[in-house]
Amino acid sequence: MRIGIVILPDQRWSDSQRRWRQADEWGFDHAWTYDHLGWRDLVDGPWFDSMTTLTAAAMVTSRIRLGTLVASPNFRHPAAFARQVTALDDISAGRLLLGIGAGGIGFDAAVLGGETLPPRQRVDRFTEFTELLDLILGKDGTTWHGEWFAAVDARNNPGSIQQPRVPFVVAANGPRSMRLVARFGQGWVTTGTADDDLESWWSSVAELSARMDATLDAAGRDPATLDRYLSLDSAPVFSLTGAEFFAEQVAWAARLGFTDVVTHWPRASSWYAGDEAVLVDVATRLLPELRG
Repeated sequence: MRIGIVILPDQRWSDSQRRWRQADEWGFDHAWTYDHLGWRDLVDGPWFDSMTTLTAAAMVTSRIRLGTLVASPNFRHPAAFARQVTALDDISAGRLLLGIGAGGIGFDAAVLGGETLPPRQRVDRFTEFTELLDLILGKDGTTWHGEWFAAVDARNNPGSIQQPRVPFVVAANGPRSMRLVARFGQGWVTTGTADDDLESWWSSVAELSARMDATLDAAGRDPATLDRYLSLDSAPVFSLTGAEFFAEQVAWAARLGFTDVVTHWPRASSWYAGDEAVLVDVATRLLPELRG
């Protein structure tokens, strides 16, 4: 089991950088940040750009993989984004994991003045976004025209350090997005489905995992070729409520066949509120054992 941590981009770098350094030193396998222009009620507080934050994180770490959880077409165009992805992969010496998703509603969907799309159209747009991003990152000089995006001789030179391209970790709960995972994903990330009961949430995760198995089977893809990421804090109980509770959640994910889990750095209040001492306990006492 590989274990990752999300560090929200809600602090100035002078305060935030010690978290990225510490996650690297503790031995977490991957560290992520949210790719939003603003997120839920935290939009009214400090918030910083994900790609710039990850670039800074790459400069103060040496081992840990770094990723977006998740980038979306809400405010990104594949041709421009591919340049940022290629640069970050280069700066991090091939440590980038590119989490991508369809994009939700809320601030990101409204801030540019566009229409908030219904779910079906968001997945239509995400399909084009993923296809075009894959093409541009895979070869130099892509011309492509779709309903949502177009590119004319889009360049990727010198290309990614990771070949044939940066790995995609595709967020998917629905059948169409899962088919995108089967086509383009080196990883799949799920949040389960919203529920107020922890056991029911785990049941939803098991159901989604079985659905992913069926999707891979229909596509003729070996399940062993796909890494499976679970965002533990989409559950109704924060995973770092206690060290032993965290260990139980990791074990549950392992039983369902997940290769990777992701928790969040505890915040003082609001989302992911918790005691940083629990994180320290997990990292220094349990992490080596949990990683196996």
